[in-house]
Amino acid sequence: MVNLEWFRTFKAIYNTGTLTQASKVLLISQPNVSQHLSFLEAHIGKKLFERKPRRMVPTDYGKLFYSQLIGPLEGLERLESEFRYTRESDIPLTCIGVSRDFYTNKISSKVGLAPANLVFEFDDFSILKDNLLHGNLNFLISEYSGQEKNIQYEEIFISEDIVVANSSLDTHELDILSVDQQDEIEQWLLNQKWYTYSSDLILVKSFWQENFKKRPNIKPCLIIPDFNALIGTLIQGHGLSIVPSYIAESYIQDKKLKEICPNLKKHPIKLYLAYNKNVVSSHQIDMIKDLLL
Repeated sequence: MVNLEWFRTFKAIYNTGTLTQASKVLLISQPNVSQHLSFLEAHIGKKLFERKPRRMVPTDYGKLFYSQLIGPLEGLERLESEFRYTRESDIPLTCIGVSRDFYTNKISSKVGLAPANLVFEFDDFSILKDNLLHGNLNFLISEYSGQEKNIQYEEIFISEDIVVANSSLDTHELDILSVDQQDEIEQWLLNQKWYTYSSDLILVKSFWQENFKKRPNIKPCLIIPDFNALIGTLIQGHGLSIVPSYIAESYIQDKKLKEICPNLKKHPIKLYLAYNKNVVSSHQIDMIKDLLL
């Protein structure tokens, strides 16, 4: 019968290229590494590596074997981790996909008190969503709410997008305008420098459509795809930007930023907690919700 450790040894040799480095990764002796490889090659009846003076070079069959092995092996290792890394609460290792901005502003100060081992992933939404659907994430926090089989979506957070600027920006001309002077307000906004989160101006377009019923004629002078970095630049500059209120609120309270046009309509933000209801435990769900309170 094949030994699972032989597979792990093969993976370590393949990834490191030498028996010595593989032994360090596996925390076993080099003779044991060599023995595992010999046993595996004898078991499958194929040579997996060419022994070179300074490197183990995988054979064509070794490459094919690795491509077939790596997926199932990593799945088993992930399963093993979930059972191994537990604390007294019996909540297993929990993987959470979330935006870097939401993590920094709403979660980072609380994770140290969580009664479990947590793994956070920051990536494009499409990648995080695929990871959730394929079982590589336990939870996903995002604006997306779908209808996939077995995936539960719960609304957990409501915010809104607001226009902000450096608190020292001169807004006297804007402040004396009434809400019904839409053309004058729009013209003042168009005359400002704009810093945006993305080149597609999605937040600016939503704001403009909501208030002026048209597309904005704006060319941003800075595009910074990180809200915290964007705000940091805004504090030092003299432009306008649209950011989620939950990110800007502390800066507004500290008078580093001020909200522009607070009486205009704002685009609402709803965030959802998504998870496979047949996989995660009620303890995990309660833990994540406590983090988000």
